[in-house]
Amino acid sequence: MKAVFLAGEGYGRPGPSRGGPMASLQLKRVYQAPEASDGTRILVDRLWPRGVAKEKAGIDLWLKDIAPSDALRKRFHGKPQDWNAFCVAYAEELESGAAGAAVAELRERLSEGPLTLLYAARDEAHNNAVALKAWLERGGT
Repeated sequence: MKAVFLAGEGYGRPGPSRGGPMASLQLKRVYQAPEASDGTRILVDRLWPRGVAKEKAGIDLWLKDIAPSDALRKRFHGKPQDWNAFCVAYAEELESGAAGAAVAELRERLSEGPLTLLYAARDEAHNNAVALKAWLERGGT
């Protein structure tokens, strides 16, 4: 039986990760100015954010494949009441398919130092970056 997480449970507490304690992991809207404390800035959206120039974005890495599939994104877009169902479905995607390589890349970067997961969504409480961070902190496989 797969472990299921609900984003928000234990939010903010570092969880187990492969290879030792998790380095600093934070979230930020891509529209916010980069800061030195951000560490490596990784965009975790499938689509490039509107109005953001690549030269000024301060994005170190764009992991499209770690974002929810188009079908999942469209299914839950604008439905915060379905947040828990989204988190479960997204966790299943993270544990299989093309996301595997992106998860490995993200874990590698995290072992090197602080990371900031960047997202474009207006809803700062219900977006894939929040779900991804919670999944990582709970030791998602």
